[in-house]
Amino acid sequence: MHEHNIDVAAFEQLTREDLITTINDLILHDFEKLVYVMYRIDVNEAKIKSLLASKKDTNAAELIADAIIERINQKKVAKELYKQQHHAESTEEKW
Repeated sequence: MHEHNIDVAAFEQLTREDLITTINDLILHDFEKLVYVMYRIDVNEAKIKSLLASKKDTNAAELIADAIIERINQKKVAKELYKQQHHAESTEEKW
C-alpha cells in the first residue's frame, strides 16, 4: 500500500458542494484515495454500500458526502461530550 498525501482535516473543512465535487473527482480519477479518506474519517462501509444500493437514482457523490458530513458531526458531538465529562470528573476530584 502506498502513502496517500491527503490532509483529512482540510477535507473535513470543505462545504457540502465542494465535498461533492471532490468526491466526484476522486470517484473518476483516484477511487483508492476516496476509500482511504472514508477509512480515515471512519465512515461506515456497510452504510455506504447500503445507501448506494437503495438510492441508485441519487448521485453517489452526494450520498457519500452526506455520510462523511454525518460522521464528522458525530465525532464532534462525541468529542464535546468527552470534554464535558472529563472536565466534570477533573473538577470533582479537586479539593
